[in-house]
Amino acid sequence: MPELPEVEVVRRGLERWVAHRTVAEVEVLHPRAVRRHVAGADDFAHRLKGHHIGTPRRRGKYLWLPLEETNESVLAHLGMSGQLLVQPHETPDEKHLRIRVRFADSLGTELRFVDQRTFGGLSLHDNTPDGLPDVIAHIARDPLDPLFDDEAFHQALRRRRTTVKRALLDQSLISGVGNIYADEALWRARVHYERPTANLTRPVTAELLGHVRDVMNAALAVGGTSFDSLYVNVNGESGYFDRSLDAYGREGLPCRRCGTPMRRRPWMNRSSYFCPKCQRPPRPSAAGSAARA
Repeated sequence: MPELPEVEVVRRGLERWVAHRTVAEVEVLHPRAVRRHVAGADDFAHRLKGHHIGTPRRRGKYLWLPLEETNESVLAHLGMSGQLLVQPHETPDEKHLRIRVRFADSLGTELRFVDQRTFGGLSLHDNTPDGLPDVIAHIARDPLDPLFDDEAFHQALRRRRTTVKRALLDQSLISGVGNIYADEALWRARVHYERPTANLTRPVTAELLGHVRDVMNAALAVGGTSFDSLYVNVNGESGYFDRSLDAYGREGLPCRRCGTPMRRRPWMNRSSYFCPKCQRPPRPSAAGSAARA
């Protein structure tokens, strides 16, 4: 699933090619693509027609298109394989095209939502006073947000009886961090993924947040991480950060710091990649009590 850097790359592409254009027509080609819009496909298409798309916004992994004349936004759920593509009208339809949005101008391009696995979709929601779609009002600010509160995050970590990677993936604590960038930041900070959050000091939390920000900014600079064709920018280009990963996907390869073979362990229906020398596991009693919480 795309994490913050990948979603931000898409948001920037939409800001360049879609913002402030007027919707002329919406065509829903698969009902599952609008299943989160409870009023159905016809209502979704009707309510977008004639509206101007505002500047696309993002919080963590969540992306939305405000409608300028209303207090509503189109929330995009990319899921595992969702793509928002800006294509010339004459481009043949993609095999898994689900929604087409045409605009009332002469630019010659349209917005397409393509989703092979149909886990994602688009839906229309009312906005909160902060301008977020109401269904994601509980999502925390992400670490690249200027208003992210580092001290409040540290205090929340200390109150939680959990482990550090679980906390990094908790979107109510910090948004935008997924499995890939959690492993990368933890490797950079030399912190084991099962370390209890209750014993994290302020310096350790500050260092970890710094590495989270650094790895995300580095990924943003090269278009995010693409392991296959399912994540692409709005123009169809892939990201290249997978070539720079230090931890994720490197099982058996030498640690770039110490040369010890990297390890992979099953973790919450995912995998965790780490260096057994640089990222020492916590004492079993401490890790066990945190994991049970």
